[in-house]
Amino acid sequence: MDLGTELKIDVVALTDMGCVRTNNEDGFGYDLESRIFVVCDGMGGMAAGEVASATAVKALVETFCQANGMEASTEDRLYRAILEANQQVYQLSQERDELRGMGTTLVSACIDGRRLLIGNVGDSRAYFLRGGVCAQITHDHSFLAEQVRKGSMNIEEAQASPLQSVITRAIGTAESVEPDIFTGDLEVGDIVLLTSDGLTRYADAKAIASTILSCTTLAEACQALIDRAKQYGAVDNVTCLLLQFLPAEDAAA
Repeated sequence: MDLGTELKIDVVALTDMGCVRTNNEDGFGYDLESRIFVVCDGMGGMAAGEVASATAVKALVETFCQANGMEASTEDRLYRAILEANQQVYQLSQERDELRGMGTTLVSACIDGRRLLIGNVGDSRAYFLRGGVCAQITHDHSFLAEQVRKGSMNIEEAQASPLQSVITRAIGTAESVEPDIFTGDLEVGDIVLLTSDGLTRYADAKAIASTILSCTTLAEACQALIDRAKQYGAVDNVTCLLLQFLPAEDAAA
């Protein structure tokens, strides 16, 4: 599909249960025509995490697609789609006792011409890879990340802390939520990764870049990222969604 007149988009997504869990509470979804992509990492007892992530993925993609062609800006469409995902997960948790307290992280990307927009809630992340250099786009909404940003703790202390899973902002745990929105410009060859923390516990931006660059196809790179997490024990589910921006004649999509 064309992004402006020059770029096309290729997408590959994989999810894996990991080495320890007996169910997969991660989810992903996308709509190439509307250029919306999302990864969620659910949390909650029994099957509630799976319900939360699946509900959020479906709500975000459908809401964003339904607003296609409306006068609202792409930023506003993404923002409103995240709010709708929050509302649907929260409402479902209030209606069914077995789902009460469930929630999910969410990281999403949408493409507007040559502009990239990222929205996130929680600690699932977006990374941007250009010219062999990889950078984290999103800020984790987690206790440890906030302590590091405030200077109360350094990165090494945070990595050693037993509080890895304490999230300060999530989809569906409250009636309202405030997502972060990031924007940037795209060039031929750029790669974007949306991923759950099942990967980022075991790979920093440098490791992500070296893993992707060692592969010859996007599908191979996606599998290699999941394999890396599993090589280190993958105590959580692992989900990776890769986007690559290509000249029109080279795109797989």
